[in-house]
Amino acid sequence: MAAPDAPAGHLLVVDDDDRIRGLLKQYLARSGFRITTASDAASARRLLELFEVDLLVLDVMMPGETGFELAAWLRAQPGRKGRTPVLILTARDQPTDRIEGLSLGADDYLAKPFEPQELVLRISAILRRTGAASERPARLSLGRCLFDMERGELFRDDEPVRLTEAEAQLLRRLGREPHTPVERHLLSNGADEGSGRSVDIQVTRLRRKIEADPKNPRYLQTVRGVGYMLAPDR
Repeated sequence: MAAPDAPAGHLLVVDDDDRIRGLLKQYLARSGFRITTASDAASARRLLELFEVDLLVLDVMMPGETGFELAAWLRAQPGRKGRTPVLILTARDQPTDRIEGLSLGADDYLAKPFEPQELVLRISAILRRTGAASERPARLSLGRCLFDMERGELFRDDEPVRLTEAEAQLLRRLGREPHTPVERHLLSNGADEGSGRSVDIQVTRLRRKIEADPKNPRYLQTVRGVGYMLAPDR
């Protein structure tokens, strides 16, 4: 169960232990978070260069670059990325380790073994404090088009554009996490036995409605090997 009034958020879990990484993904997903995982710092960096997340859950002792080194790199990044909240989750629980992690800009430090419910409460507290999982805009600007998230209505130059229910749901799902790639199987809702073919058809139709050049989309983008991303003006 999620913590009461816990803000939803997209978390990146970085841990080299397959078992712990899997358990964290399962538990945090059940608590209402969207989870992406990485097995080392290099993989995490590549993901962070593709999209933004609301918080990192970061192990320290990993092969190659340590979690402390990744946290230092992240804090050196410009803009919102450099302010991404970090919770360090590690077996290193000496006071000097905690001081080092917090001095590098971590928002919290939790030692293993830990209570899963405490982890959820700490993550939720960080997200509330930082506003990282703030409320998404009610309307999305897509060039000449405007999409009303609540009503599921699309307008071009103030004129209504007809959407099917499936198209409206797809825009809502992508609009909840703008500028963040969403995997195709998460957009398909189990349709076509997970193949995502119906999603591809809906994307093609939507591009004809919102893009100036559907063959070179500006707003409804394909993220190779992942899925699709909505990139509104605001």
